[in-house]
Amino acid sequence: MTRILVVDDEPHIVSLVTRGLHSEGFETVVAEDGHQALDLALEGDVDLVVLDVGLPGMDGFEVLRHLRASGSAVPVIMLTARSSTRDAIEGLDAGASDYVPKPFAVAELLARVRSRLRERAPAAGVMLSRGEVTLDILARRVTVSGREVDLSAREFALAEQFLRHPGEVLTREMLLSRVWGLEFDPGSNVVDVYVRYLRAKLGAENIVTVRGEGYRWD
Repeated sequence: MTRILVVDDEPHIVSLVTRGLHSEGFETVVAEDGHQALDLALEGDVDLVVLDVGLPGMDGFEVLRHLRASGSAVPVIMLTARSSTRDAIEGLDAGASDYVPKPFAVAELLARVRSRLRERAPAAGVMLSRGEVTLDILARRVTVSGREVDLSAREFALAEQFLRHPGEVLTREMLLSRVWGLEFDPGSNVVDVYVRYLRAKLGAENIVTVRGEGYRWD
């Protein structure tokens, strides 16, 4: 599972960001000061860092410089209440992958996280195969038992989520956010409708309903 380090000394920001990341299916680890953040980042067990600038002990810019000096290429998204161009330039020059000023929309931050993770692994699953189903991500082609199947853009995006996370329960909230870019609406049945479409085209036995939670690709 993708693991993200969230570094901020404001508990409400940490709670806001971690809840959003968990809704996307990411695992999180938290640090509240610069020294702890650097130690956790250098362990090499995180895939991305969301790093606040104003930290006790060592500010975010210094953490980032030490991290890059160590040879780490982990993506780092800077968070800061400072909005001047100079601060943005300093962060990017220090090796930040992206820069998000506070206050920020969680949906935008999550979109930036997904974008930076894609950049880090551009070849992640050019071809995805699970059982008799194969997705060619670059060509946007789908085959079932060697037979090409026509999927709409949304169906393809939904199928990609399932094939990238086989055996994992994907909640309706997660799928609505990842495929449609929408906040969860408990009154919407769009996910269920598109799962029904996919079952008809890719095999009903592949997508299992997990009652009260969501769906799982078996």
